[in-house]
Amino acid sequence: MSENNGRNPTLDDVALHAGVSAATVSRYINNPKVVAAATGERIHAAIAATGYIPNLLAGGLASSRSKMVAVLIPHLTDSIFNATIESMTEELAAAGFNVMLGLTGTGFGRTEEVVRAALSRRVDAIISTGPLDDHLSELVRRGPALFIQIWELPEDPPGLAIGFSHSAAGRDVARFVLSRGYRRPHLVTANGTRAAMRRDAFLAEWQAQGGGPVSEAQVDIPSRFGHGRRVFAEIRRMEQLPDVVVCGSDYLAQGLIVEAQAAGLRVPEDLAVVGFGNSSVAGEMRPTITTVDIDGARIAREVLAAIRAHSAGEELPQRSIDVGFRLIARESA
Repeated sequence: MSENNGRNPTLDDVALHAGVSAATVSRYINNPKVVAAATGERIHAAIAATGYIPNLLAGGLASSRSKMVAVLIPHLTDSIFNATIESMTEELAAAGFNVMLGLTGTGFGRTEEVVRAALSRRVDAIISTGPLDDHLSELVRRGPALFIQIWELPEDPPGLAIGFSHSAAGRDVARFVLSRGYRRPHLVTANGTRAAMRRDAFLAEWQAQGGGPVSEAQVDIPSRFGHGRRVFAEIRRMEQLPDVVVCGSDYLAQGLIVEAQAAGLRVPEDLAVVGFGNSSVAGEMRPTITTVDIDGARIAREVLAAIRAHSAGEELPQRSIDVGFRLIARESA
């Protein structure tokens, strides 16, 4: 926790904690190599303990408004967030904000680096599409920028959460699959926390409704078109072919459909496929892909409203905004 009773820590706080001068701290921040290794370690520990974030705005004015918003995304290739990010960027640009895009990868280490870089530039808000650990949550909780998590609804968000229930999405997909008469589902889950929530809820609902055995496979993040070939090869080796495959993304669903059709199977007659995310490809390929749609435009509007309120010094009326989701039944299932 920060030791500064709610105020933003200063260079002097770091110097006092490390037992060095403010000038030494400044030299370390600008060029760590000019400071002795042992001294650098003490300063690094003091920065972590106090929660100090350097101010990299021109002139170093703590009260400056950057009119900048940082958007954090794990990856761009095959990203299920792309449509939401595009809508959000357009809304923010129209409102006069500059958008700084940060690629975090799937680990927490790179995410912290990007968060610290954004805070040091005194961005008005940080919008994150990825999960947080306890350390990152504390870092953004005590920072001056409005922190917004999108695409999820954690129980205790460090700032504002704008998203939907992944558990409810998994449950509703299970209900849909059952209602359409499928009885041998095969789940393909990416190895992430949100995908795991959907998978667990699907299985719980499936079992509660008296469904039979469920086969499964797991793929790396991001789940992509190329994973479809491996998943389909595994399915072909099973003793009994599933009648529906529930995929963690539309890109994976697309790859699976292409492989199935290349092998002479009909979709959905021989093998049905369900995707997730309602990417542009879902409604454009043949067969069109049954999927779960997230209202990216609604998320963008809620994000902009929250940033405007925060910039005006207004108290946010709520910490979580549920934008919901909808299951779109198309040709593939």
